[in-house]
Amino acid sequence: MKIGIWIKTAITLALSISLIPPIATQAAEKQTIQDESIYDLLVDRYFNTTIENDFEVDTRKPNAFAGGDLLGVADKLDHIQKLGFTMISLGPIFSTETYDGKRVLDYSTIERHFGTSEEMNTLLEKTHDNQMKVIVDFPMQNVSADHVWAVDSAKSSWVINNEDGSISWDYSNEDVQKAVQEAASTFVQQYDVDGIRLTAIEGINTNIINQMIDSLKEVNKDLYVISNEESNAKFDALLLNEQENVFRNIFKNVDLDTLQLSELTTQESVINRTDSLESRRFTADAAEENMFPPMRWKMVMATLLSIPGVPIMTYGSEIAVNGEKPPESHPILNFKTDEELIEYIGDVQYLRNNSAALRTGQMEMLHNKDGFMIYKRWNDEETWIVAINNTSGTQSFDLSKEIIGDNQELRGLFESDILRQRDDGNYRLVIDREIAEFYTVKDKVGINKSYLAALALVYLLFMGFIYLVWRKGKQRKHNRVEEK
Repeated sequence: MKIGIWIKTAITLALSISLIPPIATQAAEKQTIQDESIYDLLVDRYFNTTIENDFEVDTRKPNAFAGGDLLGVADKLDHIQKLGFTMISLGPIFSTETYDGKRVLDYSTIERHFGTSEEMNTLLEKTHDNQMKVIVDFPMQNVSADHVWAVDSAKSSWVINNEDGSISWDYSNEDVQKAVQEAASTFVQQYDVDGIRLTAIEGINTNIINQMIDSLKEVNKDLYVISNEESNAKFDALLLNEQENVFRNIFKNVDLDTLQLSELTTQESVINRTDSLESRRFTADAAEENMFPPMRWKMVMATLLSIPGVPIMTYGSEIAVNGEKPPESHPILNFKTDEELIEYIGDVQYLRNNSAALRTGQMEMLHNKDGFMIYKRWNDEETWIVAINNTSGTQSFDLSKEIIGDNQELRGLFESDILRQRDDGNYRLVIDREIAEFYTVKDKVGINKSYLAALALVYLLFMGFIYLVWRKGKQRKHNRVEEK
């Protein structure tokens, strides 16, 4: 190994050992969906890599296909990795007459605008190689009137016509139930996906949905099955209808009532999101309040990623995409933009991905009033104090020794603050406006011996490097004298 590379490696190792706060290591294989965080995109609106599948693409028409494809997701996988998400939701990718995939034409084929079966497998392979997962939407009704089953006269009794021109399936018909279950199970058998999101389930009997879930898990017992609608079915994570509005109403401005959030944090198997592919963008709420959307997104994402549940973020939120409703709210993603919010989300995700306590640990709300929240997340190995100051001013709070313990240190990882026990036994927390801080709780230490040792090692390595450079220069000079 060259001397310069060796020295650089040694210095980096020394600094990493002494300066980076200790964080529990994430398990190699995640056990539950609570360990995941989901990036929700539409293939057509993410990234266009190949022109071979750009059939009648027209980016000037909001409702037309824009050219995004499966290989585009694979090519831009690093963007999602930078954000720290562990699972990619592709939306529906079956043969469809609409860019968003909802108007399914055939459950048995991949939409030609998105790519081929081989390209889907390429995306899956690359995603799994990067320790990430893929989930795909399966629309159970509101599909195209030209669906291959609907145009089959032998299946005319399966069809229910909807007012918007789409059709639904008559799930009181056992043949329909069997056909839909087989279509979804065949897809899971053919492609190594990690999850299925059942969409358009409103009005379908819960027992039928549960049978669908069971049939999918018979194919793959580790498959995640969720939905984008509230349901009493046995999904791996549940969506609460009012949950989205709770986050919107809390974080669209400062100094707003946050008490409703306490109720949401009591459930672990719940989906946490601020907006969705179907709803108004949260950025529109913030803009309507004359607030700076990226700051609003920082506050809400710090919270979503540190409370119990499964966080889902709609694509484009990392650049504060706006929009009242689709297709306006489904723009082609702009990758050439300011990365400050992207980096912030990635930093918070780093903490979550490397901390079992932040993902699945216990939670206790310590303070919650008008935008200022402090809560504790912990397990047997680690303890965190998370402070969310979504107010218009600096806030302070005394954490008692009954909560923290005696002789502890609270190390803030974003603002580099260190809280130590005061004479009255408390720990005084002071946090500026519109700041989210994550404190690790550790035993109080005196002189950081490892830090001093690292500095000494760096100094010795540097002096050794200078000596080697001097000696090599002297040798070259001696050789030139001998040559003369």
